[in-house]
Amino acid sequence: MQPQPDLGHPADLYPTRVDAARVIPRREAVVWGSSSNGPLTNDELAHYDRTGYLQIPELVTADEVEAMRAELHRLSCDPKVLADERTIAEGGRAPTDSGEITVRSIFQIHESNDLFAAIAHDSRVVERARQVLGSDVYIHQSRVNFKPGFKGKDFFWHSDFETWHAEDGMPLPRAVSISISLTDNHTFNGPLMIMPGSHREFVSCVGATPVNHHRESLVMQGVGTPAPETLRTFADRYGIAVLTGASGGATMFDSNCMHASNGNVTPFSRSNLFLVFNSMENVCGEPFAAPARRPEHLATRNPHPVIPRPSEEQTR
Repeated sequence: MQPQPDLGHPADLYPTRVDAARVIPRREAVVWGSSSNGPLTNDELAHYDRTGYLQIPELVTADEVEAMRAELHRLSCDPKVLADERTIAEGGRAPTDSGEITVRSIFQIHESNDLFAAIAHDSRVVERARQVLGSDVYIHQSRVNFKPGFKGKDFFWHSDFETWHAEDGMPLPRAVSISISLTDNHTFNGPLMIMPGSHREFVSCVGATPVNHHRESLVMQGVGTPAPETLRTFADRYGIAVLTGASGGATMFDSNCMHASNGNVTPFSRSNLFLVFNSMENVCGEPFAAPARRPEHLATRNPHPVIPRPSEEQTR
């Protein structure tokens, strides 16, 4: 097992938000467990280790997808949800000319909603995260993402770990995101794009983190995104994988993968449940490159190990 830094006085192994960008080779393992520790096979773990991601068809059932989609619709129409600080709207909170607010994301969904909490604790999800990270895990962040037809905006290229390290104090890239598709992902409705293998290099970004940066970055990213020349180099080196698939499937990807998604100008929506699991041996301390911690709904500060629960499907 890799040594962990002292969170009281952590060493910053991945400096970012600096004057000059640089690329830092990853020091730590990508896969910390083995095929004997969970449902993923040796081949699946090897693919994840090599590319930084793994697609899992039919992780949840069609009935579960339908229930979650219905809940998404209810949440997007609930005035209390729309007024909650955990709800991020496209373009900010101002309504459109028609009086509508287009929801981009709802954060901390595993604590505010019973249906999504059940999936977040489901053994089909948690055991895979535990297997990859080789330890007990906790939910660092959760959200549902809406990308409605004609209205869904893009997410620019970035590494999640860069943000979580700089603004949340996550020491190492020992975290995994699991994105469960609630709609079909086509090549044309803004699916996830990843540069396979990019998780092996950390891009140190330029620019100091503004105060309360999360208020702008969750709507439109700025500080913490790589320069175009770096992205060109990475694209030439690693290529770009466009991750399509049917609803109910999931994509697991390493916290340091360079990824993005285009806007959705088609009539076909693209929504997902996004769960971030961090190792209990990698809990966040003080931010490495930000003036203050982000709010609790963006970065858990009182972590507890997630206890996997069997789904109703598994107990029938």
